[in-house]
Amino acid sequence: MDIAEVEQRVLDAAEALFYEHGVQAVGMDRLRSASGVSLKRLYQCFPSKEALVEAWLRRRDRHWRGMLAGHVEHRPVGDRPLAVFEWLHAWFAEPGFRGCAFINAFGEMGTGSAAVADAVRDHKAEVRGYLLGLVRAAGAESAERLADQLAVLVDGAITTAAITGESGAALRARDAAAVLLAPTG
Repeated sequence: MDIAEVEQRVLDAAEALFYEHGVQAVGMDRLRSASGVSLKRLYQCFPSKEALVEAWLRRRDRHWRGMLAGHVEHRPVGDRPLAVFEWLHAWFAEPGFRGCAFINAFGEMGTGSAAVADAVRDHKAEVRGYLLGLVRAAGAESAERLADQLAVLVDGAITTAAITGESGAALRARDAAAVLLAPTG
């Protein structure tokens, strides 16, 4: 098994276990068992749990944003900012939804791990940047401020849905976003 395959198997196991159980609750031995990779090979690829968590978050960021963009890009430009919340609604209804992996990981490790905190901050900055691009393309006024507001609505909807178990948080956030996006004047 080459290094790329080992990394893939370990990150696949980390995705399933970290998201379902939390970072702190999952030990390296459990990841070894779930991935079918020896502990020695696991540590060759990821010399510490912190390095593994960071790699997992960075991979999840690319996947998460790719799924979001894949949904949104098929909508008319003016509808794309609100389509973000429609995608969130569908995600929240999926079995196994456990909220934002980035907020969860930050809560568990962020204050003690600069690498994890950086991965979380990078993800949040990328999402905010994506929202900024959507509102600019839609011709919204005060795009920077609006992107900040939409980012707060996204995180709030994710957190609310995780806590309440109700996917409707995305639709309520969409309604608030629609008010913010409405032309003034």
